[in-house]
Amino acid sequence: MINLFKTKIGRLRIIGFLEGVSLLVLIFVAVPLKHYLHNPSLSEILGPIHGAIFLLFLFNTLSVAVEQNWKFKTTTWKVILACIIPFGTFYIDHKILSKL
Repeated sequence: MINLFKTKIGRLRIIGFLEGVSLLVLIFVAVPLKHYLHNPSLSEILGPIHGAIFLLFLFNTLSVAVEQNWKFKTTTWKVILACIIPFGTFYIDHKILSKL
């Protein structure tokens, strides 16, 4: 785990994990609390945190793509798309990032 902090790809994997978890908690916990129990407090807190992690993931993806000479048509767009789809960051980490 400590080795992940030493490389840009490792940091991207960690940020991807955090982004994926925050998206899942936002979708499956915070939004139902807000709409069904009329308690928006968790979504008010988690929304901006998720947004910041999302942007951090996008910027780091682009940084790693430039550093690693990823082709946009083959790799970069898949990693960017993964952060929008629930469970997508976990799938991309397993299929692409862990092999790098």
